[in-house]
Amino acid sequence: MLELAILGFLAEGPLPGHELRRRVSQLTGYTRPVSDGSLYPAINRLTKAGLIDRRTDPAAGAARYVLSLTEPGRAEMLQRLRKPADHEITDFTRFYVVLAFLSHLPDVAEQHAVLRRRLEFLEEPASFFYDSDRPLRAEEIADPYRRGMLLTARATSRAERTWLRETLGENPPAFDTACTDSDPHAPVAPAS
Repeated sequence: MLELAILGFLAEGPLPGHELRRRVSQLTGYTRPVSDGSLYPAINRLTKAGLIDRRTDPAAGAARYVLSLTEPGRAEMLQRLRKPADHEITDFTRFYVVLAFLSHLPDVAEQHAVLRRRLEFLEEPASFFYDSDRPLRAEEIADPYRRGMLLTARATSRAERTWLRETLGENPPAFDTACTDSDPHAPVAPAS
């Protein structure tokens, strides 16, 4: 996630290290703070791999540097966007990092393939809470805080599925069980 964010922001143009840190923090920091202890080792790994270039900024002195994306770095970023790992599709924050840079893929069909993977994931029944293997619906949960988790996740999932379908040019199913779902990300058949 961190490396993709670095590559993605540098694909938009060279940046001084402190500006890159600010942008990465703004993108992911609200859920996962970005520390110097994780950012700068990632920059060093990408530099050693030849994916980014690090040069001293002559305007700012020897203490400051500018990072830029190399051609192998651009190819790596595009590959990560074309074929995100499963956990980058299923994890909300990781998927949003992919989504933030998905427009860098020049082929709309490739962009849509990633969005379809996310939609397929969101349409699988799931919950934070289960009765054996059966996902529990918000209406089946007595605890108000757990029910709140499920209701909030339901609304978020419904909004994301709607946006994904609109972006993909697809119509919602005739009976979208999302209207009755209560799980974190997927329709669940109404209780009988």
